[in-house]
Amino acid sequence: MSKRVLITGGAGFIGSHLSERLLAEGNEVICVDNFFTGSRRNVEHLFDNPRFELMRHDVTFPLYVEVDQIYNLACPASPVHYQHDPVQTTKTSVMGAINMLGLAKRLRVPILQASTSEVYGDPAVHPQTEDYWGNVNPIGTRSCYDEGKRAAETLFFDYRRQHDLSIKVIRIFNTYGPRMHPNDGRVVSNFIVQALRGEPITIYGDGSQTRSFCFVDDLVDGMVRLMNTGHDVTGPINVGNPGEFTMLELANAVLEIVGSDSTIEHRPLPQDDPKQRQPNIDLARRELGWEPTVALRPGLERTVEYFRGALAAAGA
Repeated sequence: MSKRVLITGGAGFIGSHLSERLLAEGNEVICVDNFFTGSRRNVEHLFDNPRFELMRHDVTFPLYVEVDQIYNLACPASPVHYQHDPVQTTKTSVMGAINMLGLAKRLRVPILQASTSEVYGDPAVHPQTEDYWGNVNPIGTRSCYDEGKRAAETLFFDYRRQHDLSIKVIRIFNTYGPRMHPNDGRVVSNFIVQALRGEPITIYGDGSQTRSFCFVDDLVDGMVRLMNTGHDVTGPINVGNPGEFTMLELANAVLEIVGSDSTIEHRPLPQDDPKQRQPNIDLARRELGWEPTVALRPGLERTVEYFRGALAAAGA
């Protein structure tokens, strides 16, 4: 049955792929974005679809629409962007959650919060399970994002306890794929853009720190599955690829795929940068019947192809 779905942050990297998926299933999509990190270019191929609507709006202000489901994705997610205006980042996470929860409460519709693996901070538990409370610096340069997302989770569960709202909380681990912002400072986009330009690959620290990389199509599938669960399934649920790679392994894979002779350049590790990041996805397997299907290399090949075209278009 077709639904009318609101996606905040819908013109962003993940939001644009989610919009495509929901439209392909026959739903109507209201895509809301203030275009701080999102872009009209990410969704312009959807403009001719009569079931797609794009709205410029900042979620720190209330929004009044009539919908059947809400996906709350609005928030800059890369350190470069969320540290640019840290106060606004916290406001987006907290006030945005309050406004979208208020809308969901008025409409009595399910709402999904795009949370993050950053709620675990620099983890003392590996791999990370949903019952781990995390190791987060509350006053560091990353805190606007990490603590903002943690506060948003608190709000979601308080609305559940106080108003019996149908909430879904997904903890997203490193996600990559086409339409990533070329200057977002994230490791996959950094390495690919640097390799394509023949610039040195910059690795922070000695390159032994690890991350787990989930292709965007897999993530979107997990989000949709979680949204469509029953009222009793709230999360939080980790969604990510448990394959773990060091930064050096990722850099070498990108160099091989691009065919680049870029050198590797080491720089100091940023404050509070996690040394390990790997999801335990047992809960996602059990509750959602979900696990990733795209391995790192084919996912990187598709992402490199996108950036090759994007950089060529920008140069032209």
